[in-house]
Amino acid sequence: MTDIAAAKAALSHLDLAEKESDVRASSRDFFWYSPVLKDRLDHVTADFVVRPKSEAEVIEVLRVCHAHDVPVTTRGAGTGNYGQAMPLAGGCVMHLRHMTKVKEVHPGRVICEPGVLLKDLDAACREAAGHELRMVSSTWSTATIGGFVAGGSGGVGSVTWGALRDLGNIIRLRVVTMEAEPRILEFRGEELARVSHAYGTNGIITEVEMPLAPAYDWVEMFVACDDFMEAAVLAQDLAAEDGILKKLISVFEAPVPHAYFQRVRPHVAEGTHMLGLMVAPQSMDGFLTFLARRPGARLIYRSDDHDWPRSPGPVFEYGWNHTTLRALKVDPSITYLQVRYGTEGALEKMAAIRDRFAPEVLQHLEVMKEGGRTMFAGLSLVKFTTEARLDEIMAAHEEIGAMIFNPHRYTLEEGGRQTVDDRQLAFKREADPKGLLNPGKMIAWDDPHWGYDRMYAYPKLQGAG
Repeated sequence: MTDIAAAKAALSHLDLAEKESDVRASSRDFFWYSPVLKDRLDHVTADFVVRPKSEAEVIEVLRVCHAHDVPVTTRGAGTGNYGQAMPLAGGCVMHLRHMTKVKEVHPGRVICEPGVLLKDLDAACREAAGHELRMVSSTWSTATIGGFVAGGSGGVGSVTWGALRDLGNIIRLRVVTMEAEPRILEFRGEELARVSHAYGTNGIITEVEMPLAPAYDWVEMFVACDDFMEAAVLAQDLAAEDGILKKLISVFEAPVPHAYFQRVRPHVAEGTHMLGLMVAPQSMDGFLTFLARRPGARLIYRSDDHDWPRSPGPVFEYGWNHTTLRALKVDPSITYLQVRYGTEGALEKMAAIRDRFAPEVLQHLEVMKEGGRTMFAGLSLVKFTTEARLDEIMAAHEEIGAMIFNPHRYTLEEGGRQTVDDRQLAFKREADPKGLLNPGKMIAWDDPHWGYDRMYAYPKLQGAG
């Protein structure tokens, strides 16, 4: 039987959050991007929060909570969007904010604790080796590396390096299990898939080894186009120019730049479509030559040479999930989809969706590499009306062969390919036999025969029934 009081007493010598406001703040992430999740999860809160300062303290927390049957949900900065870091069954939130050591930096790799912010990790790597992380989330200034590995899938840099889980994009993870006597395990290669993008459901990451790439003073740019498909083709063709080193290619359908990007608005018309780009300085001659061959595209901003009276800030903070955030600040009825248009027929699929749903659905594309080939990922903006309409829009995408990674669900499977990841499930059975780690996020553990015919409702969700 769960004994919260006993667990808190046993851990009272550690850094525990006592104030109700602190506990509530540490029990939330950016789930409110989704009106569906906001409706389901807004009331969720932990019973207490503990902030370990070392791997030894992580082990102590897991040992004590295991003994008292207390659920443990681990978190970093809480910048995820799907409720990954929310304690659906209450219990303990383990906040890794103190575990910020950068232990070793070498050319091409870094070893660190999970709580270090991406921006601080990049700064340390630049100073020590002139290198930087291959890819980061658009929440680079506020997100942690552990949270990125446990909850992210790609980001700024994926146009060159692919997805986070692609081979070589994580080197090693050190993980602690939640058993009567927690074990320390180290994973490489095939084993990494057990815990990367697993939301902390089957082990707690206490050390990360990540690959690095040479750091550059990236030239950040906005390019305007009057035709959306021309902008999308430009993005596709630029991604294929292997001699031009890139870190970001984002595409925004009008009126997104004019309506939602406040510092860009004075420089674009309502009908202007736009690309956000990051190119290495040594590749700028090649890029400008490429752009000059596109008479319908015009460079309206570059970070190293512009006359804008007010800087727009980092261009990557307009892409990925920052696009949705900027739209939400202007229009709270906006939400989003995550679409995999893939490598085949992507432009035709986009055209079909635009014909059917614009302007209710506006295209926001991020270019990634998959198996060495260019792929379009969509983080489309949607004018939300009802859950039924949202489901209808998602079904229409799937009918034309565009895969939806549903951001309006809080489980691993529904937010992914709607299938069981046997590697993660098998490891959870081994590493978390009581099912106390981040409960409610893995359908395969709770209900192996679930049919995915409707939204999964975790039966032990606070307030359920």
